[in-house]
Order: sequence, then structure tokens, then C-alpha cells
Amino acid sequence: MPADSADRLSRRTVIAGLSALFLEGCARLGFFAANAPAVFGSYKRHTNIAYGPEPQHRLDVYVPNRARISRPVVVFWHGGRWREGDKADYRFVGAALAECGYVAVIANYRHYPQVKMPGFMDDAARAAVWAGAHAGEFGGARERLYLMGHSAGAQLAALVTLDRRYLGAYGAAAPHISGVIGLSGPYDFLPLLEADVQDMFGPPELYAQSQPINFVRADAPPMLLIQGLKDETVRPKNSINLAAALGAVGVPVTLKLYPRLSHSDTVAAMTTLLRGRAPTLADIKDFVAAGAA
Repeated sequence: MPADSADRLSRRTVIAGLSALFLEGCARLGFFAANAPAVFGSYKRHTNIAYGPEPQHRLDVYVPNRARISRPVVVFWHGGRWREGDKADYRFVGAALAECGYVAVIANYRHYPQVKMPGFMDDAARAAVWAGAHAGEFGGARERLYLMGHSAGAQLAALVTLDRRYLGAYGAAAPHISGVIGLSGPYDFLPLLEADVQDMFGPPELYAQSQPINFVRADAPPMLLIQGLKDETVRPKNSINLAAALGAVGVPVTLKLYPRLSHSDTVAAMTTLLRGRAPTLADIKDFVAAGAA
């Protein structure tokens, strides 16, 4: 086999293997492979900054090396069914966002069963308030703050924005949210069928309060909803229904449906090796640029 053909085959094999690891629930090897290229990115990483009193109230900030002020700030929450995951596994997300010229804040939050709702929502609000208050220290603009998440993290980003109780509790200290970016998020996921999910969002009379779609309002910020149509973990109707509800009250919403992608593919496409699978990063850049127009 010619050397160039062998190289192409090897690259395809690596990409297929990395994609498979993400498809199998973002296993540890998948994160390792995804994060390896991100270590050498053109950014400075500030790690384990406390945004609250609990051990899980920690975040990492990624700042592009190129000197500039008033950068957009993007706060990202990981997925993991509200019960697992860690910011360190998503270095590739911080690196990709910094590559776009944003200050990226990758935040941890408390998980079930340590807390139930609204515990992790309170953590999301606290992290967003911290990001707004400290944006200037990293060259970011408080008035250009975006909230973003994948899977359970997308539910956090959407609900903390739409349900006024969370950020409203901070009064004048609450930041202005310029937009929400949701990847494969659960926004309209009743009925709750699994026992642990029923417990973390219960009792039953409180289930409706976990659904971002129930808090849609006309003055909500613009939203970008990215969804793989082959997602068997969070059904595509979550993004489709939320987009329709937002659009019905006049909220600018961009719905991107990727035909061949599954649940983890939307975030995995932010890794260096898998960017050809989907235009996740390009769609995020377009969305943030539109907010500055």
C-alpha cells in the first residue's frame, strides 16, 4: 500500500475509534484521546478556581493567548445524567472555544445523589454570576456572556436562563445573558421514567419545574439548539419542541439538526480529530457573531 494511502487509512481508523468511544458514553479513553491535542492549544488555562464553598464549586478558565479585551465569555456545563462528569474531561471544549477567541469557563457542579434539584441549578446560577463578575479579569466582556452545555449541562444552561428564580435571586449582581447554546439537551422530557431521575426532580408535583420548555418567555435571549437526529439518549423532539415554543413567542432561535449524529457526537465534534463529523464549532461561531452584529 502506498504511504499516503496508509496514512489516510490510519487517520480514518483513529477518527472512527475516537468517535466510537464517544458513542459508548464518552468513556475514559475517549476523553483522553479528545483532550490530548487540546493540551497544546494557544491559550492559558487557569484551573480549579472556586466559585462557591463546596468542593464541586470549581471551574477552569481558558483565555486565548492573543491579547484582546471585551471577548465573549462562554460558560459550559458537562453532561452525565446530572450524576457524573468532570470539567477536566472537557478540556477539548475549553480549547476549542478559546481557539474561537472566547474566554471559556468550564464549570463543575454538584451531582445527584449529593444534591437534588434545585441543588445543581443553584450551582449553575452561582457559576454564571461568578463568570459575569470576573469576566474583565480575563479580558472578557460581562455584557457578552453565553451559557452552554451538553446533555444534562444543556438543561442547566437553558433552565437557569429561562426560569427567573435562579439568576433573579442575585438581584443586581445577576449577569445579562446574551445567548444560550444547547448541545443534545433535554428540555421537554416528561414523563420521568427512571427511578433516580424521578427522585432527583421529585416529588411528582415538582416535575414540571425541571422542564425548560415550561419557562419559555418572550424576553428570553437568543438560543442555538444543536441536536443529532440519531440521538437515542435524548430524543430530538426536545430541541425541536423548545425551538418551536421559543419561536412562537418571538425569541430568536436557531435549530441545527445533524442527520447522522448521535447523542455524544454533537460535543465530540469540537475535538480536533472529529470536527469533520459536524459543524458544531462553526455553528457556535456564527451564533456568537450574530449576537455582536
